[in-house]
Amino acid sequence: MLEVAVEVTTPEWDERIAPEALARCAVAAALEGAGAAPLITAPALDLEVSILFTDDAELQRLNRDYRGCDRPTNILSFPMLDTQGLAALRARPEGAHLLGDLALGLETIASEAATQRKPFADHVTHLLVHGTLHLLGHDHAEDHAAEAMEALECAILAKLGIADPYRREAAG
Repeated sequence: MLEVAVEVTTPEWDERIAPEALARCAVAAALEGAGAAPLITAPALDLEVSILFTDDAELQRLNRDYRGCDRPTNILSFPMLDTQGLAALRARPEGAHLLGDLALGLETIASEAATQRKPFADHVTHLLVHGTLHLLGHDHAEDHAAEAMEALECAILAKLGIADPYRREAAG
């Protein structure tokens, strides 16, 4: 069974979206799209993803303390399982496991959505899908991995009725 534990520390999140419903939908879609649907339905497995909806000041503190980058960002992912742990979980889906934590910063996300002319909820959904894929071991450090991860994100978002967030307008 999948549990998406949501904590909202910045009230403006609740004014803009329904954080819990959006988070549950995005995380489940990401797990399904990444081929991890059996983890959601495994009767002997309790799988948790914890999500913090907060402000840029808290994201900056987390980013500084855990990544050494003293600036706010849109989302941070903190996977709890390494590659071997994920493989073991897929091979034997039982017990209670925290897949990881996600933290989102309101002001950065709102600014990005406005600048990119995207609906706020769509941008948040994209970031939750992106973050969940990181919890599953996906990465974008190398070009080929970034392309694969972006393609997977786009496929998942398309199933949710959200446009390709990487679409670039033709120049000229």
